[in-house]
Amino acid sequence: MSRRISSPTPEEVLQAEADIRQRLEDRDFDFLAMSAVSNVYRAGTAVRNHMERTVLADFDLSWVAFTVLWVLWIWGAQETGHVAQEAGVTKGTLTGVMKTLQGQRLIKRTPHRDDRRRVSISLSAKGQRLISELFPAFNQHEVAAVSALSAAEQHELARLLRKVTNHITSVPIDESSDVSA
Repeated sequence: MSRRISSPTPEEVLQAEADIRQRLEDRDFDFLAMSAVSNVYRAGTAVRNHMERTVLADFDLSWVAFTVLWVLWIWGAQETGHVAQEAGVTKGTLTGVMKTLQGQRLIKRTPHRDDRRRVSISLSAKGQRLISELFPAFNQHEVAAVSALSAAEQHELARLLRKVTNHITSVPIDESSDVSA
């Protein structure tokens, strides 16, 4: 039976990582970095999928739609470009999410006073009620997601992930490198 990196079983993931190293051992790859990034991705995907299946499905929301509501709940009305950036999506993706949230009457769009191309969005009263009701359940699932870690480990995990995020967002992109070579 082949081992898959997407297995929920730690032993199978370790075996999959060993299989990868064995398969690619003749190449000059940094397997430690590969393992770290792969596990960051796997953990994020697992948490996101869990939240969408358990908490968000009951409210007919995707992860991105929830994130948009959360950003507006915490910081109030925002221009769409800022919301897209905070949600980690393109403006085009945000446009589709906004249409869905407007259809559900959870957000309001407000054109800019001086520039009709700029739009701000805010929570409607219904959106405010929904996110206020939803977030306690969401946070309970956040607690469950990290319950295998001590408080000190949770602090360290958050610190390390902030460090990775800060670093990767400040690394200049070398557009001259040819990744197809």
